[in-house]
Parts: sequence; structure tokens; C-alpha cells
Amino acid sequence: MSEPGPATELLGRIAYEFSVLQPFIPTHLHLLVSALFPIYTGAHASLSRPSSAAQPEKRTRDRDNDEDDGLEDVDAGQKMEGLSPSDAIMFPLLAGTTLAGLYFLIKWLQDPALLNKLLNWYFSSFGIFAVGRLAGDSLFVLTSFVFPVRWVSKGTLWQVLGREGTVMANIRTGKAQARTSPLPGPLSSISLSPSARKSLWFFRSLITERWVLRAKTHGRAFLRAKFGVLDVTGVVIGFIAVAYYNFIDKPWWLTNLMGFGFSYGALQLMSPTTFWTGTLILSALFFYDIYFVFYTPLMVTVATSLDIPIKLLFPRPVAPHDNPNKPALSMLGLGDVVLPGIMIGLALRFDLYMFYLRKQSKKTGIDKADSEIEKKAEEKGGTDGLVKAKYQRAVGGWGERFWTSTSSVQTRKEFIEGGLFPKPYFHAALVGYVIGMLATLGVMQLFAHAQPALLYLVPGVLISIWGTALLRGEVKEMWTFTEAEENEDKSEKKREPENKKASLTTNSEKEENAAKKETSGATQDTKKEAAAKVTSDPKSKPAQIKRREIFSLTITAPPLPLSTIAELFEEDPEDSKTPNTLEDELRQASEGDPETNATSSGRSSMRLRSAEAGERAEKRQKRERIA
Repeated sequence: MSEPGPATELLGRIAYEFSVLQPFIPTHLHLLVSALFPIYTGAHASLSRPSSAAQPEKRTRDRDNDEDDGLEDVDAGQKMEGLSPSDAIMFPLLAGTTLAGLYFLIKWLQDPALLNKLLNWYFSSFGIFAVGRLAGDSLFVLTSFVFPVRWVSKGTLWQVLGREGTVMANIRTGKAQARTSPLPGPLSSISLSPSARKSLWFFRSLITERWVLRAKTHGRAFLRAKFGVLDVTGVVIGFIAVAYYNFIDKPWWLTNLMGFGFSYGALQLMSPTTFWTGTLILSALFFYDIYFVFYTPLMVTVATSLDIPIKLLFPRPVAPHDNPNKPALSMLGLGDVVLPGIMIGLALRFDLYMFYLRKQSKKTGIDKADSEIEKKAEEKGGTDGLVKAKYQRAVGGWGERFWTSTSSVQTRKEFIEGGLFPKPYFHAALVGYVIGMLATLGVMQLFAHAQPALLYLVPGVLISIWGTALLRGEVKEMWTFTEAEENEDKSEKKREPENKKASLTTNSEKEENAAKKETSGATQDTKKEAAAKVTSDPKSKPAQIKRREIFSLTITAPPLPLSTIAELFEEDPEDSKTPNTLEDELRQASEGDPETNATSSGRSSMRLRSAEAGERAEKRQKRERIA
């Protein structure tokens, strides 16, 4: 019998490796989906108005429809920490120093239980808010399917007017229609009682309205945050998760939940600012990961010894060399998610930037009806005769997209286009990340040794992003793109009036100094006369000292619905018959016919009248507070 040829041996080897890999396929799919989840959600949550879009108009408090206020505030609150090219050197140095310190500390302690406990408490303090934000945003997305701002029913676009407690259609055409149910689509045809309808509107306002927390010290604001019921609920969920993790058990799914929260928050806080800065940072970490995994035992020892939520865990089949008393788990460090993820998020924001850059139009012929709008848009950021397009919210809106999927193209373009822009660079970066992760898993399975994931992820992400720019002929736009431009423009605008003031001050310094010399003698004489007059007059009072504000904390509630205000200001027919004060009403309710009061029915009527009087007085006090 002849020996098998090279091709046969290769096919046999592939078949054997596939049979070995087959039990691990569910684990690898779980790992891949878990790595993509925080990248996809965190990148979309980091979207905000790019510099190529026009600045929004200043809001006024008196608006007919303020339903979108809480949603659009999500974009306004994005503040990212920009990285610089020097971080390409500092990141590997700091990471290597920290890794070496943890390695020698583990070797010195021999038992890392105390170190695990301290680090768990340290990360738990951040985990409450990280998991809270992830949970709050997830609840926000889910509720948008039940209470969307807009939806389409039978070809008609309906829009919620939150304060009025109604849903309107055809507002601009003059043939307005109204509904009283807050439920969308076919659910709006369900017959509801007045009490059930009122409860739904109350619940809707409760979960969609946002409160404002402001804190000042010495008259300067240092904190301004908006929050709602869903945000508070998310923080409570985060607190429960962290408490369970530290005091009860550390299951793999709870470790992953905290890891998702850390990754989701980090992608909204860090940005490479430019593509070449991100390329430098990933390239430096590329060599860092190779060195500490292949040439030192530091990375593997620290990752397997520390039981803290800085990694993702995945159950896998038990291998022959595994300890049967411990669950078999595969792991993926959060650095392999966050570091490529910030570059993928930058690619998504670049897609949004290019989308609005292509929508810019030159100032040519302008109709009279649109002249004011064009002038405002040009003043808000148009350069070189270009008019920037109005920015539409790109965060959230999942419920609106679902309920308006059957609407016309014009309707979707007008209201929800912000989240439907083309994303070629983002999708290319995701494909590169998936290819790099599959290469990591394949090589790890083939050689049965831990692999530095950045060895495969960094080339996959960078080649896909820059290769897409090369194919689309947009390398120049990508190279010059920066997210620090808008902040620099704002700082320059703030410096302009300061420079003008400084120039005016320098020009008038000589005149002021001369005037001061002439009036200094007269001023001193005037002060002496005033002091003598005050001391001689016994009736004169010292000037009041103005108090200084050291610290203040305020919480601003959302406006009340108009139906509630109308109900509070509605005239009560009993008000004209009852006394003006609560004490008088209660005294009148307690007084009555002695014979009637002697019976049980008289006592019950007295209690009823007392309760009614208290309710009327409380309603009148609310009206006075609102007025």
C-alpha cells in the first residue's frame, strides 16, 4: 500500500483539528459575540454632533413640544478624554510597570486572596456606576419600543406631545388629528378607561422625563448632570450586582456583566482624537503584548491568579490537563476589547463626520422662505460659503426606527436620519476585528498556548480602516480628521473677547494712571470726611455685609403636564362656601348638630367632611405654590 501524498496528509490534519475544535465552537462563538457587544453599543453611544454639522439652535424654555429634550441631551453630554501621540510611549510603559508590580506582589504574597479582595473593592466602586449606566441605557432602549416619540399607523405619522398628554398627526398640513392613548401603532386602538389612560401617561412621563442636578461652589458650577428614573434604576441594579459579586458569589456571567460595563463606559470616555494617533498607540501596544506573553511569564501569571472583573470568562469543555474540581473557563482581557474598540468607535464617528460633510451645500440661489434658515446655518458654522446641514440625533431612537420602518423615505429622512447614516469604515473595522479574533482562536487551538490577541487584532483593525480609506480615495480626509477641532474653536471664541479686553486695557492704562494721580488726593479727603460723619452720627447704621455663597446644590424637576396644572387650577365649587384656612375648615367640620353627632352616622359624616376639607385645602396650597 502506497503512502499518502502531501495533499492527503494536509486534509487529514485539517479533519483531525476540526474534530478537536468542534466541542469548542460554541465557546468561541460566545467569546466573539461577547467581545463585539460592548464595542458595538459603546461606539454608538459615543456619537455626538461632528464639526461638519451645524450647531443646534439655542433652546427656549417655552416650547410647545419638549418631548425630545431628554433624548437630545444624551448627545450634548458627551465629553471624551482625547489621547495624544505621547500616550503611545506612556501606555506600554505604565502597563508594563503595573504588570511587573502585580507579578512580584503575587509571588511575594504566595496567596493572592488579600490582593484579590483589595482590588475587587477598588473596581467595585467604579463597577456600580459602570453597570448602572449600561443597565440604564438598556432600559432606555427597551422603553423606546413601548413609548416611542413618533410612530406610523396606516400611513400616518403620529407624534407625541408629552405635556399636553395627546398624540397628534398631520400637524403641518392643517388637518390635525388627535389621539389620547400613549401606546404606539396597533396598540393605540385598544380601548382604555380614563383611569388606565391617565396611569399610562403618568408612567410614560415618569420614565422619559429627566431631572437636572446642579452643584456650585463659590458661585461657580462644577457639576451639572441630568438623570431620570431609568438612570436611578440602573444605579440600583449596579449596586445589587456589585454587592452580590463581593459578598455572595462570583459567577462568570456576573464577571462579564461588570466587564461589559467597564468596556461600555471606557469607549465613551476615551478617544484617540486622530487616526494617526490611534495607529501609534495600537502599534506600541502590539509589541507590548507580544513581549509580555511570549517572552515573560508576567501576563499569563497575573491573568490567571487575579480573580477581578477585568476580563471576560466563557465556560468551555474540560480538557485532560484541567483540574476537575474547578470549572473550565476561557478568558479574554478587557484590553483586547477596549483598545481596538476605541479605534473602531473613532471610525464610526468619522463615518458620521463624512456623512454631514457630504451634505454641506454652497450658498447659491436661496429662496426667500429659506433665506433666514440658510443665514442661521451659515452663522453657526458655515465656512468658505458652505452651509452646514442641521444635526439630527444619532443616539438611541431604536423604538422610532422600528415603528416607522413602514413609512415613506421622506418621513424617515426628516425625523430619524441621524441614526441611519452609511457606516463603511465602522463595518470594515468590525470585519477586521472579527478576522483578527478568529485568527487568535485558531492559532491558540493549534498550538495549545495562550496567544497575545493584539498580535492579530491590531493588524486586522488598522489594515481594514486604512485600506477602506485607500479604496475610497479618502486617505487625506482621514489623516486630517480630528475630534479636537471643535473644542479648539470654542476656546478660540472665548479668547477673542478676552484679547479685546486686554488690548483696550493696555491702551487706556496711561490715561487711567494719570487720572488716578490727580484724584488720589481728593479721594483720600472724601474718605476721611465720610468716616468722620459716620462716627459723629449715632443714628447711622453700618453698611450691610453681602453674604457669599460657598456651596449650593439644586435639583430641577421637569415641568408638570398641562392636564395636571389645569386640574390644580380648576375652581372647586366648595371653595366659596368654606373658610379660607385649614383650621377653620376642620373646626367647621367638627361642629354640628348635637343629636346628629351622637349617632354613628354623624361621626362618620364628620370624618368624611374633615377629609374633604383637608383635600380642598391641600389643593389650594398647591395652586398657590405653582402661582
